[in-house]
Amino acid sequence: MSKNSVFESIVTGLDEAIKDSKSTTPILKRHKVVIEPVKVYGAADVKRIRNTTGMSQKVFAGYLGVSEKAVEAWEAGTNHPSGASSRLLRMIELDKELVVKFPFVTNVITK
Repeated sequence: MSKNSVFESIVTGLDEAIKDSKSTTPILKRHKVVIEPVKVYGAADVKRIRNTTGMSQKVFAGYLGVSEKAVEAWEAGTNHPSGASSRLLRMIELDKELVVKFPFVTNVITK
């Protein structure tokens, strides 16, 4: 794409945006993005989700990228997962096969 065609494309887009902003009815498509709030998990919820994976607290912590102490605290109810940990728990809750599809932890048997 030449500099002129890029410039013309930008100008055309800006012209369309100006016309749309001045119009009483929308001309351009609008997209509404809705983000599901981060779910709050209680101790029993975390334990239930972990048990569905068949992982120990230590392995589950490694899978989520948190400390074993964090998982222990979540399951004891002294702390609650938040942010990315809550999102990952929700994903595992919605798709039990997630830990199989994305095996961040592998089981290595040694003799």
